[in-house]
Order: sequence, then structure tokens, then C-alpha cells
Amino acid sequence: MRTITTPFHTIVERGFPQARSSPQGLTHSGHRLYGLHELMFVRVRGRRFGVTGIGEAQTGIGAAQTAESPVRRLPQVRGFATWPPEGSPKAEGKALRRSVPRRAHSALDLDGARPHAVAALEESHRGRIPELTPIRAGRMAATPFAFLRGSAGLMAYDLARTPMTRIRAQICGDAHAANFGLYGDPRGGLVIDLNDFDETVHGPWEWDLKRLAASLVLAGRETGADEDHCRKAAYDATGAYRRTMRLLAKLPVLDAWNAIADEELVSHTDAHDLLGTLERVSEKARANTSGRFAAKSTEQAEEGGRRFVESLPVLRRVPDEEAVAVAAALEEYVTTLAEDRLPLLARHAVHDVAFRVVGTGSVGTRSYVVLLLDHRGEPLVLQVKESRPSALVPHLVTAGFEVPEVAHEGRRVVLGQKRMQVVSDILLGWTSVDGRPFQVRQFRNRKGSVDPAALAADQIDDYGRMTGALLARAHSHSADPRLIAGYCGKNEELDEAIADFAVAYADRTEADHADLTAAVRSGKVAAELGV
Repeated sequence: MRTITTPFHTIVERGFPQARSSPQGLTHSGHRLYGLHELMFVRVRGRRFGVTGIGEAQTGIGAAQTAESPVRRLPQVRGFATWPPEGSPKAEGKALRRSVPRRAHSALDLDGARPHAVAALEESHRGRIPELTPIRAGRMAATPFAFLRGSAGLMAYDLARTPMTRIRAQICGDAHAANFGLYGDPRGGLVIDLNDFDETVHGPWEWDLKRLAASLVLAGRETGADEDHCRKAAYDATGAYRRTMRLLAKLPVLDAWNAIADEELVSHTDAHDLLGTLERVSEKARANTSGRFAAKSTEQAEEGGRRFVESLPVLRRVPDEEAVAVAAALEEYVTTLAEDRLPLLARHAVHDVAFRVVGTGSVGTRSYVVLLLDHRGEPLVLQVKESRPSALVPHLVTAGFEVPEVAHEGRRVVLGQKRMQVVSDILLGWTSVDGRPFQVRQFRNRKGSVDPAALAADQIDDYGRMTGALLARAHSHSADPRLIAGYCGKNEELDEAIADFAVAYADRTEADHADLTAAVRSGKVAAELGV
């Protein structure tokens, strides 16, 4: 197999109430790392010691064997950790097992007020472009797994009524098995990671893990795998999450920050049956570029340059007024980028704007592609995608969590993505078009994905272990891995419980999907199938 080159960095963080702000000029990962270390000095029998990190004392004279009560030379610095560390996160996590036993995560208690599948679909269509909602309904009606992909809000309704430790992390909010994939890094390599963050919020880590586990059961059933294989995929994903979190909890912060490179991911998760699949996906991803998309989807324009060619219903041209509004919004977008990115965009001219239908859950939202050309006529395509409020928000409130007000939904998506990914698109930003919030990113940035519903039956458990490990790494950026690892523990109790939940929720999703397909057949729900 060709090595996937970009390191699978692992970032670890615990939230500290004293860390109210950090120095300006740091990247998002820099702020998090900064918040995990403290610079302090103590006096020990007349000698001054510098102490950093987890307590390594440094002095040119040599360390004293005993010390008087240390007196701080420097005050607590905002943005850094306190010293000495307070309490034991591992013990705190372990103590949570008394109030939330790990076996309790098998529970799926659906209340009588749960929305019907069709009602949930119709509610999720509010605010979307009406003529596109039949495409969304048709895609969700394709299979039970496709229905799950489009129903993050309905599952959040159910998850809000399940046991929770109330440990929060930056979660994807839609961590189903098809939302992991490959994309390009700034050096031309490929990264494998979570790749969809429309629903990202600060929420319970269990919600992501349970959504992943349930999706693996559904994907496995679609592949034709037997029930043992499907349940094992959910069981193995949870086990990989738990073991990876334990590994990260044992490492020094800086080591954990860069742990488990991509080339080690397959061996770390024992996913050797996926080697051939990952190689094929990598080859396709390397060719999936702006240049290739532009070659297929644009033509020479009369006034020079190029313009998009319609391919209905997926790609269509837009009126001049709409195109101008999108192009003008790019001025706000560039203000959200790091200054060192601006010369790159300044060497490209904006040539055309078109509307493009994307995804399953995102169908019906406003999404544009913008064609940029450099002085040689080489293309760079940006996607300007509407950002709606996360479907999880009302259900977080139901579960008793405080949800801060969001100033701009595009900013929420971008910052959530950067907090979770090992490395993000260098052109990731946000803007507003006619008062609506949008996120902006590169389109076709060497993206590739494994279709979990097309895997062989003996590969779905490998894929589960790989995605479970990736999810643990993503959560460890914002939640202390010692805390989650302390709760998850060494044995398989959590693995068994979430596997049971996943099978039960897959059964519920199949029933929801059957309700939707019946409504489509009866004409109650308009759907365009096969689009």
C-alpha cells in the first residue's frame, strides 16, 4: 500500500476555568496547547527553579532533594494551566460510573412524543429551497443507512433521552460512518479524518460514538453482512475509541499532540483488510481536484476565461444578480482567513458562480461553486455553502445543557472543524450572502471516501475500528482524554452496551425508513428517486 503521508496528529486538551484568554497570533491548535501548560517559578532553599508542563524542574545548579513550601514568583497567567494540577481527571471519570453505569448505554427508550419519521423530515425541510426538497427525500428513501444520514435531528431527539456522563467535547454532531474520508493537506499529501461538520457543537461525546456505531450496523446490513458482523463493527468501533483514548491519556501532552501517524493507523486499529480499499480510494482522491472538476464542468467564455456549464439538476447557472451577490460576499470571506493566505487568493480572479446540489442531509440548502483562475488560466474552485443552525441545538437544551448564542453559523462550522481535524483546509472561512451565513472552502480538494455500505462483509469491522480511533482523536482535541478514558475503563462493558444500542437503533431506523418509503409510495411525500 502507498503510505498516506500526512501525520495523524493527536491533540489533547482539558478545559480549565482559569484559562480565560490566550495570546493573540496563535493558531487554534496553538491556543489549545498553550492552555495545557503553565510557566512558573518556585524558590527552593534559595535556588530559583523554572517549572514547566507536568512538573519537570530545571536549574543550572541542580535539583534539591527536599523543598520548603514553594512560593510562587509569578502569578497565575491566563491561558495556562494551574500548578500543581488539581484533582485526578482519571479518577473523576471513573467515579462517573457510579451515577452512569457503562452498561446503561445500551438503553434506547423512545418516548410517546417522538416525532414520526415523515413529520421529522418535513420539519427538517423548513427554510430549505422547496424545489430541492424532493431530491433530499428521494436520497433519504434510498436505504435505511441513507435515511440515518439525513436524520441527525431525529437521532439527537432520541439521544437526548439516553444516559450521559455529561462530559462534553467538540463533537461532529453527524459522525456516521460515511462522514470520514480523505482530503488534501497543504503539502500535497492526504489526510484521513472526519470531514463533515455542519452539525458540530460542544456536546456529549457519547452522541457521536452512538451515531457512528448505529451507522456501522446499518451499513453492514446494506453490504449483506450477517448480524454478527454488523454488531461486531459497532462493538469494535467502541473498543477502538476506548483503547485510543486510553493511549492518549497515558502520553505527555506534546507526545499525545502528535501521536499515531496516518501510516500507523491501520496497524494501530488492526485494519489490515482495508489496505487495498484505502489504496484505491487514495488513488482516486489524488485525481479529484479543482482542475479535473473545471475541465468537466466549464467551457470557454465569450469574454475570455471560462464559465460553468449546466448539468441539471445538480449544477445550474444563476442569474447575474445572484452571482454578483455571491462574488461580493468573498470580500468578507477573505477577512476571516489568516493573512498569509491572502496573496494566494490575490493571484486568482473570480470568473463565474453556479449553484450546485450537495450531499444528502445538505440538499435544499444554498450551495454555490465559484470559479477562480490564475494568470495561466489554471482553476481553483471554492464552495460557498449555506450554514444552518445545528440540528442538535434544541435537543441539547432538552438534555439540560447550556447552549451559547451563535453569532454566525458559518463561523461555528469552521471553528468546530478546526478543533476536531488534525489539519484543515487552508482556505476555510466564512461569509454572508444576502444576510444568510455561509462557510467557504476549497471544492474537490483531493477528496476521497470509503463507502461503508459497499465494503465486503469481513471489512466492516476493520472500518469500525479505524473510524472509532479517528473519533477518539478528534474528541481529545477538546476533552481531556484522561477524563473519558477513566470512565470508559479497561474492560469491554462499554463496548457491549453501545453495540446493543447500535443494533436496537438500527432496527428503529429501518422502521423509520419504511414509514418514509410508504409515504413516498402513497404520494404524501414528494420524492425524486435516483438523483
